[in-house]
Amino acid sequence: MLESYMVECKTRVEGVMQLCLSEPFELAPQLREAMSYSAFAGGKRLRPILVYAAAKASGSEAQLADSAACAVEFIHAYSLIHDDLPAMDDDDLRRGKPTCHKVFGEDVAILAGDALQALAFTVLAEMDHPNPRQLLQMVRILSHASGYLGMVGGQAFDLASEGKSRTLEQLQAMHSLKTGALIRASVQLGGLCVPGVAKQKLSQLDEYAAHIGLAFQIKDDILDIESDTETLGKPQGADQAKLKATYPALLGLDGAKEKMIQCYALALSALETIDGDTQCLRLLAQHVIERDF
Repeated sequence: MLESYMVECKTRVEGVMQLCLSEPFELAPQLREAMSYSAFAGGKRLRPILVYAAAKASGSEAQLADSAACAVEFIHAYSLIHDDLPAMDDDDLRRGKPTCHKVFGEDVAILAGDALQALAFTVLAEMDHPNPRQLLQMVRILSHASGYLGMVGGQAFDLASEGKSRTLEQLQAMHSLKTGALIRASVQLGGLCVPGVAKQKLSQLDEYAAHIGLAFQIKDDILDIESDTETLGKPQGADQAKLKATYPALLGLDGAKEKMIQCYALALSALETIDGDTQCLRLLAQHVIERDF
């Protein structure tokens, strides 16, 4: 069931993304080409799928979540372009393909990331939502999760942590921003697609998302050790080579796996009292800890 649902959501959001990127830009055609190259370079589309699954759990039809799903994936795509730059992680591969700056140059890659970020907020702000206050809340949530108190702040802390020892509390705080903030925003956006959604339901969904966001990052750290470059689609062992703070480095491989399972159990527990169809959210939590890339 989950595989077919993920394919359905992936196809749906990619159709919306394609429409958003279909307008030609004759002054600098390479910019749109670079944006499309990165936006459609593959990937699991986990964040937009979480938008759809949270909307479903809140009683929304899928089409009401299209804009939010598209917006969050554009933010994710922009962040990967910038994350791969020589001044950041300096990666040559992303999802098994040359990174954006390797194909188009650093200058165009930076602008492509900037443009995707701006496009994300355009798509979300133009969403046909019957509740203007909720739409404004959605824009605020995405901007907060993307900025210096969210994803960008987490990336900055990650860069500052290379080669330095960090406590478990510092590591968890960093990843709650770098990875967890956008995952939590995805689930919140999905819930807010429903006019008049209860605050209690949003709180329960957010608790679920906080736990799977952490589980997702721990799994990434584990895969950096246990997987291979071909499967990952990016250099295996990159975190170890750069002396990055990771869960296996602090807890050991077995300890990291135990922590991940604890997060998974807490995520499922958060869904127990939600009045709605949470099956897809449950299966997605399982997917997060069992994936191989």
